[in-house]
Amino acid sequence: MSRLERIEEGLARARAEIRRAIRTRNYTSEKDEAFIPRGDVYRNPYAFHQSHIEMEKRFKIWAYREGDQPLMHDGPSNGIYAIEGQFMDDIESGKSHFLARRPDEANAFYIPMSLTKIVHFIYEPPHYYGKWIPRLVTDYINFVADKYPYWNRSKGADHFLVSCHDWAPDVSALKPDLYKHFIRALCNANTSERFHPIRDISIPEINIPRGKLGPPHLDQPPNKRPILAFFAGGAHGYVRSVLFKYWKEKDDEVQVFERLPGNRNYSKSMGDSKFCLCPSGYEVASPRIVEAIAAGCVPMIICDHYSLPFSDVLDWSKFSIYITSDKIPEIKKILKAVPTETYLEMQKRVKQVQRHFAINRPARPYDMLHMILHSVWLRRLNVRLPS
Repeated sequence: MSRLERIEEGLARARAEIRRAIRTRNYTSEKDEAFIPRGDVYRNPYAFHQSHIEMEKRFKIWAYREGDQPLMHDGPSNGIYAIEGQFMDDIESGKSHFLARRPDEANAFYIPMSLTKIVHFIYEPPHYYGKWIPRLVTDYINFVADKYPYWNRSKGADHFLVSCHDWAPDVSALKPDLYKHFIRALCNANTSERFHPIRDISIPEINIPRGKLGPPHLDQPPNKRPILAFFAGGAHGYVRSVLFKYWKEKDDEVQVFERLPGNRNYSKSMGDSKFCLCPSGYEVASPRIVEAIAAGCVPMIICDHYSLPFSDVLDWSKFSIYITSDKIPEIKKILKAVPTETYLEMQKRVKQVQRHFAINRPARPYDMLHMILHSVWLRRLNVRLPS
């Protein structure tokens, strides 16, 4: 058998094991499992668990080595685009067991390009639109497609890029046919702007302060959360303008601020709240979803056209509330109508999913970096390459 035939045979076995786990409601593993996903926060916990087991056993990624820093092989490790650099560094550090030793061993191929760095070093208004990001990424893909056989044999269906920058969806703007099968892992997962959930991947936006790996985890019990709902943030975008119109500093229970008063602590206020409002800003994603989950606060996601992160495996309706912008005037009515028992279950499930929205270095099974990898793995399972 050729290497590609062996890879495809391994993927076929993984598919069979996942189907068996669904059928038997059990898992098969060659090692002791430290964590077993269970509960209705998962669309199918048996499929997810076996799929993660198979991923750890079989998934290998080749990160193309061509290109130079700072546009390649370097990304932000802090700020709201930090997941881009954290993922890149974890894969390219040489410590990840998912990294293939040679490209013909790989199941998938990573384009290690930082769109945030491109914007920082190349962008010059007003010359950005429709130009720099798609041109540079396309040039790179054409280069590796000419040098190696891997892009052409799959038409890009086993290749992926990870970016959290607002402009990342524009990658495919110049040549949509070239990117018809390419996997884009994006924070800006707006289904009204060419994001395709079956092919593309929605990843969480997380604001990482310097010297940390994410927001603080807070364990305030439900009976010590006196605030019904809380939000503080800038007036970015249409959704927040509507939120401020109806709720900015107008209610003691639904506490909405553009600027948090000096005597208030942002993280503590989230930890003291039952529900945390997570409105989209200029783009659909918001780091407040991850902050709310870390704070043990049930997210109320206020957005239009947002494909939520990790929806392949997570059932967001079990641990969050999703409303569109036209429901903003009804926020208090909606939250007041949630029975206490339902809220307590949702809050418990928020704590259950915290591990999937936490970053560890090195990455750990089922954390955010592994969840992104698992999303790529699922899409690779959907592709059968001809031998």
